[in-house]
Amino acid sequence: MAKIPTVFSLRHCFVVSLALNVSLVLRMVYECDQGCKGACLKTQSSPSMAEPGSKYVMHQSRLAVSSSSPLVNSNSTQTAHLKVGERIINLDHGDPLVYEKFWRQMGDKTTIVIPGWQSMSYFSDLSSICWFLEPEFAREVVRLHNVVGNAVTEGRHIVVGTGSSQLLLAALYALSPLDAAEPINVVSAAPYYSSYPAMTDYQKSGLYKWAGEAGSFDKEGPYIELVTSPNNPDGHVRHSVVNRSQGFLVHDLAYYWPQYTPISSPANNDLTLFTVSKSTGHAGMRIGWALVKDKEVAKKMTKFIELNTIGVSKDSQLRAAKVLKAVSNTCEQEGSSPEGESFFRYSYNIMEHRWKHLRAAVERSGTFSLPTFSPALCNFFNEVLEPHPAFVWLKCEGDIEDCERFLRGHKILTRSGIQFGVGPKYVRVSMLDTDENFIQFIDRLSAIHP
Repeated sequence: MAKIPTVFSLRHCFVVSLALNVSLVLRMVYECDQGCKGACLKTQSSPSMAEPGSKYVMHQSRLAVSSSSPLVNSNSTQTAHLKVGERIINLDHGDPLVYEKFWRQMGDKTTIVIPGWQSMSYFSDLSSICWFLEPEFAREVVRLHNVVGNAVTEGRHIVVGTGSSQLLLAALYALSPLDAAEPINVVSAAPYYSSYPAMTDYQKSGLYKWAGEAGSFDKEGPYIELVTSPNNPDGHVRHSVVNRSQGFLVHDLAYYWPQYTPISSPANNDLTLFTVSKSTGHAGMRIGWALVKDKEVAKKMTKFIELNTIGVSKDSQLRAAKVLKAVSNTCEQEGSSPEGESFFRYSYNIMEHRWKHLRAAVERSGTFSLPTFSPALCNFFNEVLEPHPAFVWLKCEGDIEDCERFLRGHKILTRSGIQFGVGPKYVRVSMLDTDENFIQFIDRLSAIHP
């Protein structure tokens, strides 16, 4: 058999390869065009999610959003091929992507450059009880609380942690008697944050143990009560339940910010936890802080973090400081800056908008019920406002006994009330996800009827 010339073979390979690539591109364009047409048709037939003249416009579906849009997250390329009605919406966790658009609009106002020689030492401030606390971050924490008016910082020691989760464990360690015959009991009123039991028991510490629901706690002796306010999952303002002389209180105020609830007064507690993830939306920084009145408790919390992670990332603290500074600036310059409105005003408007459409969807469906909240004076906005929590505490009415399973059948992932110490007729649903996911959630909820 005659040998085919090498040049002829390569030329043909190139032509075949080019033809295949052109064919693939044409097919992708055709399928995208068909998908976008379907999404646009649905947008025209569905109720608008934007108020007339509102700048808080939310696109109808992920397929209808340009790939350059700030609303598209990293999962868009993996799910764009699915039809809108077939895509699973995961609202189980509270990933705060709702704030991404604001921070994109801020441009380089929160950009930092860290030289290679900076942040090399373990130590930040040897004069501080929390020796790995960056002074710049501490200053911005105090400034932000003073601007918002949601916590007393005077006479408090600041302890920084890798998120409020690490700080909670540090607080349990610091408040537990070291010479007790048995572990101290840790309780919280139901519905409590679903991770409290696992976080308390996963180390199998001999110092503390999960003892369940605070309302039914009747054991004598010392105890630690975790008070989350506004509460995760139901959004209500909380106070301690047990109220005995031998008790220690840890106040988790991750959601005590103006976009979620009226700021009635500065929190004045012995030990209060905050986190960047829910205040500004920067969950990936893994930065939280505690305001601690007792010096010895602050020392023990610092010791726990030292033993656990030998401090907290300086890079994260410096970035967090820049973000907190930007938030405070928008509050102090509201009305005079090019952006016009503060981060909290922007965030409040979005949360108000979402809750309005959620309540309308629940009313149209007739299958679910929602908590009700009383308006209160917000000292930050100087207005009487209604709370708009970060999570929905949704109840399935009628014969639906397992709400989480029921919604999973409609391709909506939520977290069952069982994990919060109550029954399966309740679920927690995140209100902090992307616009696309939230709109699809509203559409599907509206379409469910008894």
